[in-house]
Amino acid sequence: MELNAETGTETTPYRLLLSCPSGLSPSQVSVVFDELYDRIPHPDINLENSISEIWDQRVQRNPSLYNGTKFRHGHHTWHDGGPNQESHVCLHLGLTDYRTFVGTNLNPLWEKFLAPSEDDAIQCQHTSNPLGNGAIVETSDKKILVLQRSHNVGEFPGHFVFPGGHPEPQEVGIVSHHHKDLMDSELLNKKVSQEMFDSIVREVVEEIGVPSDSLYEQIFIGISRRVLNVRPAAFFFMKCSLSSKEIQQMYSTAQDSFESTQLYTVSMIELENMASKMPGCHEGGFALYKIMVEAGRKSHARV
Repeated sequence: MELNAETGTETTPYRLLLSCPSGLSPSQVSVVFDELYDRIPHPDINLENSISEIWDQRVQRNPSLYNGTKFRHGHHTWHDGGPNQESHVCLHLGLTDYRTFVGTNLNPLWEKFLAPSEDDAIQCQHTSNPLGNGAIVETSDKKILVLQRSHNVGEFPGHFVFPGGHPEPQEVGIVSHHHKDLMDSELLNKKVSQEMFDSIVREVVEEIGVPSDSLYEQIFIGISRRVLNVRPAAFFFMKCSLSSKEIQQMYSTAQDSFESTQLYTVSMIELENMASKMPGCHEGGFALYKIMVEAGRKSHARV
């Protein structure tokens, strides 16, 4: 918990934008990808100019920085299923890039980019807001996988995180909105929706080292946004057919093991103690997982 300086009350370092306690399968998650959900430039020209200034400074310090495209979280619409219908969410996604993320969300003046509104989409209309992702992975011996980030990473070095990264526009052939015109929009939306699930499996495979066929029952459990620099992330729950010991042995050969220094396999109680040392969006991911677990308990109790 963090303390609000003005009111003295405790505030969470995250905000849950969407919680799906029962979990949604790929058929229950759709996407509308459109430039309508791109970032709107800020009317303050000096603030806008600071985006390229900050990026140039970062590149000078680290010439290996790469400005890749990312999906931008615009907003979402929730459709509650009736008695005989499944619930469904539609994600409204635009396009952004890493340079704009560094220059808006990671800008020391990031709060100046926020518009005065309680509506999340309006409040964040001037920020890059690339949609990240994270996975709560349960092993065959009922433990959860948590990584400790390397000290060489750009954001939150040394913090605990769930495996994750970003869904990638390039994976579905999107480089810009111009490329979108070359594809059937309905087909493209389906491909982007599938990338939401494909990408999180890819991230777990690359960061943990487990084979993709050991991961199953992937469900979408919601979107968390950290309060610090309004960073959104979609969270998923999935099971792994391997034990903690087997996974630990595979971790040393993971493709992206350089991003982390250690893999932990922990119980719910241990995870509760680690959550406060997570970035806000991942602490929110843990909150989404707890809501899912509690909903499962209640449904079992009713049965």
